[in-house]
Amino acid sequence: MAKKALLGKKIRRLRLDRQLTQQQMAEKLGISPSYLNLIEHNGRPVTVALLFKLGKTFDVDLQDLSDDDERKLALALREVFVDGTLHAHEVKPEEAAELVGVAPNAARAIIELYRAYRSAREDAQALVLGLSGGSGGPGDGKAGSRRLLLPTEEARDFFHDRTNHFPPLEMAAENLAAAAKLGAIETLGDPNAPLAEYLARRHGIAIEIAPQSVMGGALRRFTPATRKLVLSETLGRASRSFHMAYQIGLIEAKDAIDQIVAEAKLSSHETETLCRVGLGNYFAGAVLMPYAPFLAAAKAARYDIEVLTHRFGVSFEQAGHRLSTLQRPGAKGVPFYLVRVDIAGNISKRFSAAGFHFSRFGGSCPRWVVHEAFMTPGLIRTQVARLPDGKTFFCVARTIAKESGSYRDPASQLAIGIGCDIEHASELVYADGLDLEQLGTATEIGVGCRLCERTDCRQRAFPPLQHRLMIDEKIKGASAYPFRAEG
Repeated sequence: MAKKALLGKKIRRLRLDRQLTQQQMAEKLGISPSYLNLIEHNGRPVTVALLFKLGKTFDVDLQDLSDDDERKLALALREVFVDGTLHAHEVKPEEAAELVGVAPNAARAIIELYRAYRSAREDAQALVLGLSGGSGGPGDGKAGSRRLLLPTEEARDFFHDRTNHFPPLEMAAENLAAAAKLGAIETLGDPNAPLAEYLARRHGIAIEIAPQSVMGGALRRFTPATRKLVLSETLGRASRSFHMAYQIGLIEAKDAIDQIVAEAKLSSHETETLCRVGLGNYFAGAVLMPYAPFLAAAKAARYDIEVLTHRFGVSFEQAGHRLSTLQRPGAKGVPFYLVRVDIAGNISKRFSAAGFHFSRFGGSCPRWVVHEAFMTPGLIRTQVARLPDGKTFFCVARTIAKESGSYRDPASQLAIGIGCDIEHASELVYADGLDLEQLGTATEIGVGCRLCERTDCRQRAFPPLQHRLMIDEKIKGASAYPFRAEG
């Protein structure tokens, strides 16, 4: 019913955005105004035929009419309302979902206000700590350096909110791939040769490979005065190609990147710089893995990431990241989320075209397969995971080792996780042999402990904020934090 209701509100918003009356829209769809009125107020379901007619008549991508955006926004809003400051108002999940459906911009404004409030509260705590002689306040010389929203978080939201897809950069990358003749890369002994030759011919930039001792810890350094792009000897071939493509992007895609960043109206110079770096990385990935050939290869290989790494000469992380960007209207791949996690559980990269909700104000669920990947380094692990709202995902995870410079600088272990809605799982080679119709064995995971209402989780790290603890010293249950789920 929630999905139906949200869809009705979306159709109403579509009509209002096009400045149409119910009479006008009904005429274009070939239905009666009274029937349209019932649809908008959730009194009638939307048939498949009517959905297709909506898409064709109003040039709307049918995926844009799904409830994924509302669902993610409702989950984010729910995180706000379970905060101790607001919990006394007892805003129920249904009310949050209703607000999102009726006034999504107002819901976003509430979330932004809450983020600002949390940051201000943390700043005040840091100031008090500094005045009392602790670290993090004026006493350590760092007062005033914090922002209302950390640049790293704002940059991640920037990519997340745009489903990690940027058409202007895709077009620029395709033009470069044709000009640099990257299609001939398989016939050359050195896969870096086409990009190196292009940099020299088009921009007069020479490539130099330097010892680690000379680089001083840097992996890439460009000096405009000498027209040299110096790369560390510690970089593998795939990484060298990536850095060359990135450098070209800083030059040839500069106007497109500047426009994307300017339109975002970001809050700080630091965030703008992080986004420019991210967009440069996006461009590099699009150059090495051009959209149409990569999508065709991904579908043919049934999204086998290792096959794609060999075919395009890229790393596991680069190929997985590229899979999360394939959302071109009319030529979409499976919508994936992608996450990168360190062994302590910190998320350093996250993108979601799949509707997977990442917790903003707490850790992720320890039952999620991306954390289990560290138990079997280098091996693919899979999981059918169901969130508390019933949304089910097919998840794939594997560890990677970041390139090491020397014996004294050991490689770091990270886990890469990708996943999609269960309805797309059969398109992935990783789901072969699984009975996707029988979801009774799905692993029950949560967005994070602070929001999860599962009463029997043995891995709960702390209690949910929306319920009171019900601790009895005479009873030991599965969870260290027993509570009573109300409603």
